[in-house]
Amino acid sequence: MLVLPGIQGRWEWMGPALEALATRHRVLTFSLDAIEIERFFDACIDYIDASLDQAGVGPVAMVGVSFGGLVAARYAARRPNRLTRLVLLSAPSPRWRLDPVSLRYTRRPQLSLPLFALRSAVRLAPEVRAALPTWAGRLRFAGPHLWRTVRHPVSPRRMAAWVEAWTMTDLASDCRAIVTPTLVVTGEAALDRVVPVNSTLEYLQLIPGARHVILPRTGHIGLMTRPHEFAALVSEFMGS
Repeated sequence: MLVLPGIQGRWEWMGPALEALATRHRVLTFSLDAIEIERFFDACIDYIDASLDQAGVGPVAMVGVSFGGLVAARYAARRPNRLTRLVLLSAPSPRWRLDPVSLRYTRRPQLSLPLFALRSAVRLAPEVRAALPTWAGRLRFAGPHLWRTVRHPVSPRRMAAWVEAWTMTDLASDCRAIVTPTLVVTGEAALDRVVPVNSTLEYLQLIPGARHVILPRTGHIGLMTRPHEFAALVSEFMGS
């Protein structure tokens, strides 16, 4: 199984989900920082090909988390013989565009980082409360997660460049060419305040035969707040 991170780009941020998945599968991953910014999506395909070759594995299941779902969809369209299953978790539709505030962040990414971080925390707070009903559980989640974000910081400049590459690439056409069995996973509509669930559900129209399932009591980061439930859901799909 190959797991692709979201717009923050760091695989380390997905630690709880990767650990849960690793109890059931061999898990491969990488940080998007490893990809050259120029021709980003095509460079991702080349990098994934090389990584799978180096690991000596045959066809794999691919999990694309949020922005990573766009990369996963592109790869599935271009390399159908290398995938067995495709999972898109809270991925924005190829046709979705950032809101005006987020778009302003991409124009001055470094200066906007503190505001971006604060806004993200505010957006995610209701989800964390729903997924982790006790203060003890919230603290057990928040402490390690904050440490991961400090130890493995994001690159605002790269994040802005990835968004620009997204807007310049026809990923909707790629989705229509996907033949790999696909599972679209969302949280609850009221709890995902990062990527609207309706945007993610557009994959059901874009990808022939795609299925949808909800990870209860989560919004956008269910793989981190409820990692074992997420791993069970993915494993069930892989065995179907």
